[in-house]
Amino acid sequence: MNYHAVIYSHSISPRLSYIVDFLSGYYKAVFRLTSDEDSYRKSECSCKINYSYHHLADDEIWIHPHALLFESSIHPVKVDCFEYKSQKIFFKTEGTWAFDLFAAIFYLISRYEEYLPHKKDSYGRYDHTNSIAFREGFLHLPVVNIWLEDFRNILLEKNGYFKEPSNSFSFLPTYDIDMAWSFKNKGFERNTGALLMLLLTGKWRSFSHRVKVLKNKIQDPYDAYEWLDELHENYGLSPVYFFLVATHRGKYDKNISVRNKAFRELVHYLSGTYKIALHPSWASGDHPVLLQKEKAFLENIIRKPVDASRQHYIRFDLPDTYRHLLNAGIKNDYSMGYGTINGFRSSIASGFYWYDLKQDEATSLYIHPFCFMDANAYYEQQLNPQQTLQELLELYKAVKDVNGKLITIWHNSFLGNSKEFQGWKEVYNEFVASIH
Repeated sequence: MNYHAVIYSHSISPRLSYIVDFLSGYYKAVFRLTSDEDSYRKSECSCKINYSYHHLADDEIWIHPHALLFESSIHPVKVDCFEYKSQKIFFKTEGTWAFDLFAAIFYLISRYEEYLPHKKDSYGRYDHTNSIAFREGFLHLPVVNIWLEDFRNILLEKNGYFKEPSNSFSFLPTYDIDMAWSFKNKGFERNTGALLMLLLTGKWRSFSHRVKVLKNKIQDPYDAYEWLDELHENYGLSPVYFFLVATHRGKYDKNISVRNKAFRELVHYLSGTYKIALHPSWASGDHPVLLQKEKAFLENIIRKPVDASRQHYIRFDLPDTYRHLLNAGIKNDYSMGYGTINGFRSSIASGFYWYDLKQDEATSLYIHPFCFMDANAYYEQQLNPQQTLQELLELYKAVKDVNGKLITIWHNSFLGNSKEFQGWKEVYNEFVASIH
């Protein structure tokens, strides 16, 4: 016997198999799934989990299943939340456990609700107000981790292997580089037009400031790269940089020209120390062929394969966007979060493989959920720097309490010396210092 727990089910479905694989990965343990009742009864494994409608053994953990994991269709599912051990749960059942843990996890991390008819936000994205996590008030908590750590105690009663936490807290800073510089390297036409507009509107100080930046007399407001290098070195951080490399400018794609020499040098320089990933353009959401071109362009700059991405404006639709990423050779996606509010979109602070609900199958795309983005705090939640620091510390505590992975998103524009974002660099520095 080379497994740590055996799970019996009267039927083995793709969804159930996916959740069992997820449990194996989360606990770093081997869960054997069987539909052979006799084999289950006779198993010498001390940790038996019965996921069926009937009690089978005295020493088992019995979870009376909800129908969700035995279905293959997508349809509205009744979700009634209730309190259990001071936490919100749903899919109430009888048995050792008060709810169907497996089905509840699947519902949240598969983003089942996003496949159902729903309201869109102003950018055409899934509106966070549709989600059960927002409606029931647990968006700020990684409830899947909380449930799993609670369930660990039940597993531990059966098998001492589960005594030690399978994971340790980690912090991954990430940066979206939508606009590498505020004024510099935008080209003659764009800078001349901007300067003329400042003159015509009588904004003399702004005109003078821009000219000084262009003459290299003062630093560009968005140039935070050396400061970030120092921060990473001081605290031993290994961030991921996501670069927007749209080849055509549009309403939402206003990056520095990808053919600009300074831009290419910046990307190449950072690739020597950090992981570089793709920030697929807004336009690529309408024309998937652009995703392949942008990925190839970025790979050409850094001379390395690019296997990770995060959608610009967190624009994605399930399952189409994730299928496009897989077709382009992307293996890791960092888009699982909201572009309108901070919190846990998939209710988890750990990575997991994406399950394609329409194909009803697990995929090889690994999802890295984030819970904080500076733009959400500033533009959407309208928090000041100190309020943002408090939110960050609360999210940190929630993730640390479950030994999860805290992924944050910052933009270089917030971390330079722009007057618009005064105080935000200091908040980020204080946050990083406080958690190390």
